[in-house]
Amino acid sequence: MDAGLFTANNVWMMLATALVFFMHTGFAFLEIGLTRQKNTINILFKNIFIITGGLLLYYAWGFNMMYPGFEEGSSGIFGFAGFGIAAPENGMTPEYADGGYTWWTDFLFQGMFAATAATIVSGAVAERIKIGAFMIFTVIYVGLVYPIVGAWKWGGGFLDSWGFYDFAGSTLVHSVGGWAALVAIFLLGSRIGKFDENGKPKAIPGHNIPLATAGVLILWLGWFGFNGGSVLSADPELTSLVLVTTSLAAAAGGFGAFILSTILYKNLDLTMFLNGILGGLVGITAGADLMSPNEAIMIGFLAGLIIVLGVALVDKLKLDDPVGAVAVHLICGIWGTLAVGIFGAKAGGEQFMTQLYGVLIVGVFCVVCSFAILGTLKAVMGLRVSKEEEIEGLDIHEHGMDAYPDFIND
Repeated sequence: MDAGLFTANNVWMMLATALVFFMHTGFAFLEIGLTRQKNTINILFKNIFIITGGLLLYYAWGFNMMYPGFEEGSSGIFGFAGFGIAAPENGMTPEYADGGYTWWTDFLFQGMFAATAATIVSGAVAERIKIGAFMIFTVIYVGLVYPIVGAWKWGGGFLDSWGFYDFAGSTLVHSVGGWAALVAIFLLGSRIGKFDENGKPKAIPGHNIPLATAGVLILWLGWFGFNGGSVLSADPELTSLVLVTTSLAAAAGGFGAFILSTILYKNLDLTMFLNGILGGLVGITAGADLMSPNEAIMIGFLAGLIIVLGVALVDKLKLDDPVGAVAVHLICGIWGTLAVGIFGAKAGGEQFMTQLYGVLIVGVFCVVCSFAILGTLKAVMGLRVSKEEEIEGLDIHEHGMDAYPDFIND
């Protein structure tokens, strides 16, 4: 391979890595914007812990657990290449990864993905989870559950051998986080005041919708790296297509949610519009490289409809998800994974069933692991803060500071 092409590939992958890192800013803005100001420090602390702790865990063992180098004839379920990381002899040459990037870039790009699963959970459990319990959960889930599931497909495990397809993580990232979020909000219970005495959901407005809007736009930008980087090179044709399908699905998702929510609720709900964009992004992520622009728009638009229905379903089940993480990441993650068998280059009944089996297997594994981790934490140390702490705010009680000391806390 020409040295210039190798360098160009690696530079693009490093830029994609930076864009995925920037997504954590988007997640932080979105979460604090959609929740109350008295919990802002708490949410920011969780997000900073996730990216710092997640990267260190991925260095310590996660990368070698996700890419263990399964031997021929292996079951492809679990492998481990050892603690720490060290570049192989060809790691800095075009012989590594078909000249798409260097080994160090590979590690860092994948490391940026690793923390996202716990970030998804952070928004769902906002405003009532104990910070200590959340940090312990993050260490176990990011350190063990995420890389094991990732190895099943991206690490050459059994899902990969079956033909399961997940280009950039509708299941392997978003649903992995979404399943944990669902279990967590079930075990935690709803925030005080979320449901009235008849079980009817009541709105708890976020304190900074402009910041939430900025967060979604940052996430959309970051998705250019999330999906575009998953090409694993700077291939002009494929990278361009992925960026187009990603953007069109996002736009269509926003429109789908905006239209259906307006029809059902007779108001122009900006937060539903924003979550529709995210739903479109999650929905296209599994097959962004397989779809035509028309198919991307269809997948995104349907994801936007799913968002509105998914949020309503979560409320009907009397579960409390302050940022809509279950609808966005779990339900649209499932939709996007199944869409690979319905639209695009791999569409077909056999592929659809393979996608469905993958969704179910990952779902069962993540639910069992989440119940085991969170159930144990609930029994040993408790998951939820006290009523007084929740009413007065986690910032003061958990952190001893206020994000907005010059304003009245609400």
